[in-house]
Amino acid sequence: MKKYILNQLGEIVNNNIVSFHVPGHKLGKIYDRLGYSNILENIYKMDTTEILGTDNLHSPDGIIKKSQERAARVFKSKNTYYLINGSTCGIQGAIMSVCNPKDKIIVNRDCHQSVINTFILGDIEPVYIYPQIDTKTNILMGIKIEDAINTINDNLDAKAILLTYPTYYGKVYDLKTICDYAHSKGMIVIVDEAHGAHLGLSNRLPMTALEQGADIVIQSTHKTLPSFTQSSMLHIQGERINQDRLTSILRMIESSSPSYMLMSSLELAVDIYEKKGEFLMEELLHNIDIFKNNINKNEHIKIYNDDDITKIFISSKELGITGYELDEMLRINYNIQVELSNYYGVLLICTIGNDRADFEALEYALEDISLNYKNDKSIDNIEYPMNIPVKELSPREAFYNEKKSVKIYDSIDKICGEYIIPYPPGICLVSPGEIITKEVIDYILVCNKKGMNISGIKDSKLEYIQIIENDHKE
Repeated sequence: MKKYILNQLGEIVNNNIVSFHVPGHKLGKIYDRLGYSNILENIYKMDTTEILGTDNLHSPDGIIKKSQERAARVFKSKNTYYLINGSTCGIQGAIMSVCNPKDKIIVNRDCHQSVINTFILGDIEPVYIYPQIDTKTNILMGIKIEDAINTINDNLDAKAILLTYPTYYGKVYDLKTICDYAHSKGMIVIVDEAHGAHLGLSNRLPMTALEQGADIVIQSTHKTLPSFTQSSMLHIQGERINQDRLTSILRMIESSSPSYMLMSSLELAVDIYEKKGEFLMEELLHNIDIFKNNINKNEHIKIYNDDDITKIFISSKELGITGYELDEMLRINYNIQVELSNYYGVLLICTIGNDRADFEALEYALEDISLNYKNDKSIDNIEYPMNIPVKELSPREAFYNEKKSVKIYDSIDKICGEYIIPYPPGICLVSPGEIITKEVIDYILVCNKKGMNISGIKDSKLEYIQIIENDHKE
């Protein structure tokens, strides 16, 4: 029997890869360190279903209810839901519990694709706020407060505003001001805090979304805390949320056979967070400080991480190599895996699962690369398209319209039938139902030649793109 997945995953484990990527438990290292290995040795035997004594995630009144109540206390929310379909189902549930079909919602343009997919599912009309982008690094900087307030004032009929905080790269902004202003206009605030589940562990980190007044917060616990991939949490606070409706929608969109292994890993993450989290975070931040001090002595390597300092972006421009090349060198030559790379550098996600040895390995690798691989190649800036395209159809109308493939330059000025998402930074340049511009096509073709992945387009060679020929309404 060919064991393709098992063999490859076994090789990763046996190679002891140094992980600066998600999930936050770092190949289980934190479980071993803290003495949870004896529990996890039998995790496969805990794969069960709703039987006597195991409770029911969709109507909890026993062990799951008590576990979620503990999580709510630890994360300082009114109520907490365990999610076993990832943060995607939390985002879907949050939006559709607040918005009816045809309702309007304000959202940052650099939202996760699951947000746009929810607009299709729920027939909801988005109004976008464009984010700031550092053109030297392609790092998402978050939105401007004045842009959010102006968008609220121009769309007072919107039911809610959904914001990503922090950004993938750890950038934050004054969320409290936006929450207060949105509430004054009768809007509910939903925050996609997928990359911020750890923020409450230190006052050196940005304030959490709950602390700043958000009504619903979705966290990918598996990304920056030690739970298993696909396990997340949804927190609510205040009295603005119809909890019965939220519960009903989550029951519809989550699996009817929820994984007890994923729920168990969420409980482990809560336990670690409460008992050891602050100590481990202090240790992590100390290791990051040492790493930064050592690397900052190297004139060929520049580090960016001024908001959430557990996210580190390393620019490779001064080395004369692209981020894609640095990513490959680190993995192949030094057994280090980063979270992502773009044309300008690589992103590290550091968690309480990392230890000093991880950073020492990275320091050695970067010093060795600067000595042996630096060259004089110029890494030029690529101008990012900053305009939001004109919307001709709603996401749902676009999804249900007939589409056809055309040569990519023949798509200019046509209605897009698929997503155009350069990754990274992961912003949807063009969404289904929006007009394709020459600026966007030129950009994605240049970036693709330099190694960037373009998500959403079926033709990976970028020779053809799907458009909507007939723009009839549903």
